[in-house]
Amino acid sequence: MAKTSAGGCLTSWPVIVLGFILGVVPGVILLWLRPGTRVKTKLIATAVAVPVFFIALAVNGGESDSTTDAADEPVAVTTPSATPTESAEPVASPVAGESEEPEPEETKTADPVVGQVATFEAEADATTAETAALALTVKGRAAKTGYSREQFGDGWVDVDQNGCDTRNDMLKLRLTKKDMSGSCKVLSGTLDDPYTGQSIVFEYGGASEVDIDHMVALSDAWQKGAAKWKFAKRVAFANDPLNLEPVDAGANRQKGDGDAATWLPSNKSYRCEYVARQVAVKTKYGVWVTQAEQDAMLRVLDDCPDYLLPGPGDQPVIAKNTGGPAPESTPKKTSTPKPAETTAPAEPETDPRYPYCKDLPSGYGPYYKGTDPEYAWYTDRDGDGIVCE
Repeated sequence: MAKTSAGGCLTSWPVIVLGFILGVVPGVILLWLRPGTRVKTKLIATAVAVPVFFIALAVNGGESDSTTDAADEPVAVTTPSATPTESAEPVASPVAGESEEPEPEETKTADPVVGQVATFEAEADATTAETAALALTVKGRAAKTGYSREQFGDGWVDVDQNGCDTRNDMLKLRLTKKDMSGSCKVLSGTLDDPYTGQSIVFEYGGASEVDIDHMVALSDAWQKGAAKWKFAKRVAFANDPLNLEPVDAGANRQKGDGDAATWLPSNKSYRCEYVARQVAVKTKYGVWVTQAEQDAMLRVLDDCPDYLLPGPGDQPVIAKNTGGPAPESTPKKTSTPKPAETTAPAEPETDPRYPYCKDLPSGYGPYYKGTDPEYAWYTDRDGDGIVCE
């Protein structure tokens, strides 16, 4: 037990209160006995001394209680101090647990469909396109064997189930001064083309001036991972607004199935957004890039290092309504265009002098797949079964 010093005894509250009693009370009594002292002075002294005396007693009582509590404290303090090692271990354990918490998150993001999109959605608002481009998987291009447009669904599919096919959804979204037939079909409108920076007039059934481009081409995706996807994922990819943009038909055909290493829009002010969209699409769906493609992306994004990665949007990565044949039957359809190509030259209305839809005279087109033999003479870039629209 700790010893109390002499100074501690002299400054204890009982001694101090005794001092008040021995000093203040006798002083007041002597003041009353002093002859010639005014009564008013005696009363004031008494009025001051009495409260001070009782306050001292009250403080002494409270301090006695706290002194009693303090006397008990050394026993409580001594117990944990006797085992300092045990008190330190619980602190170290939570820290170790906190450092292990990110691991389950990494396990979730390892899934190429669900986890990767979850991470993408959570981080897209704060991630730059340049950072995301550096995080893309870099591999060589695989073979194009087995690719066909039908591997990504039979034309445009209403994946969001809003009653309109994806092509008309995109035309409604991007065209201005629109003339509509019902709530879905766009008859005409004006497009501010992002690829060329020009204004283009769209007219349904007229010259094919506007295509719906897959910013990451379907063939490119096929050679960089999509060949091994589920059919429903390929359908979602081909109909995802994040990967679609109405553009000048000529520019789209120049691009073909090229990636950023082989083609960029002539409108340089749009290149940052163009590449950022490609990065966002490839991040969302887990499509890899070649080294040359990644280098080209980074060269563009070097001019806009703070350009944020576009968000993934509401489109799921797995389409609930594939809107097309099962994957097993799609390879059989790859041979259907060939008979049309061989028989097309014999048809009088198929004129090879018009290599592009824009060259067609008035009254020619549009041509429909399976109906018009002229269909085979032109490339159906948007895969809707109609050319020279």
